[in-house]
Amino acid sequence: MSPTPTLSQPHPLNAPTASGTAAVTVDNAAKSFGTTTVLSRMNLHITPGEAIGILGPNGAGKSTLLSLITGERSPDAGSVTIFGANPRTPEARRRMGVTPQATSLPEVLKVREVLDFVAAHYPNPLPASELLDDLDLTALAGKQCGGLSGGQKRRVMLAVALVGNPDMLVLDEPTTGLDVESRQQVWQRIQAFSAAGGTLLVTSHHFDEIECLADRVVMLADGQIVVDDQLERVRTAVELRHVTVTLPDTPEAVITALPGVTGFQPGEGARRVITCSDSDAFIRALITEGLPFADLEVRGASLEEAVAVHTAGH
Repeated sequence: MSPTPTLSQPHPLNAPTASGTAAVTVDNAAKSFGTTTVLSRMNLHITPGEAIGILGPNGAGKSTLLSLITGERSPDAGSVTIFGANPRTPEARRRMGVTPQATSLPEVLKVREVLDFVAAHYPNPLPASELLDDLDLTALAGKQCGGLSGGQKRRVMLAVALVGNPDMLVLDEPTTGLDVESRQQVWQRIQAFSAAGGTLLVTSHHFDEIECLADRVVMLADGQIVVDDQLERVRTAVELRHVTVTLPDTPEAVITALPGVTGFQPGEGARRVITCSDSDAFIRALITEGLPFADLEVRGASLEEAVAVHTAGH
């Protein structure tokens, strides 16, 4: 496996487009808390309509980056603009829908009252009834927010982010605390937003969530962008492959001694899952050694594995 993947530098996607205003421009932005540098001279360009997954280990700077984009905080140096405007201005705020990691709703207000109150601040809001239906909240519309479960509050927060009919959604861990069915409902509504041309920024510890929602991955480590490219390219740049194959009567020691093999996992019956740094070399060795095999399948690295490789050493 190559110790330094070819995508270890930011991709040309991170450059301004020739036409139109960027949805997000982070220009040489830095942020520190006390003596700790959290973001180090970061540059990021997001085109309207892109779906961006922001990944990285804890402490990489993901939430701090989102706080600059949403205007919750200001950079110590450099600048951040949203559709050409300062994110702290009313003009920019009207174009954003945000779900922070922590849920915060007025406990005495009912769900429908919260949505109606937020919608009243926007010129062209979505119908609250539509969002209540999409997110399976209709039965909770008359319930006070203080009586909701954590997962129910999370769905209400997404409805609040969407009700203003924003051009961009910024979602920090949007499905924390949700069961499988609720996650699917939330994903479907977010996908509908993206399909309609909305710009999406999402962070998540669930790699399947990023794979479901994002087209482009921005990977942070130590306050810097270490990878910025299309999701599929991020995966394929990692040379790790998983070969699933039927190998009857072949001892594990024989298999793991073959070229390119870095891992072995027994499967059902004679099925084996072989992790390879070079799957071609492994398959050639199977043939050269005359080992009987059948039903061979090769798949690339998962996004989780790719992230581990790209952030190694940070």
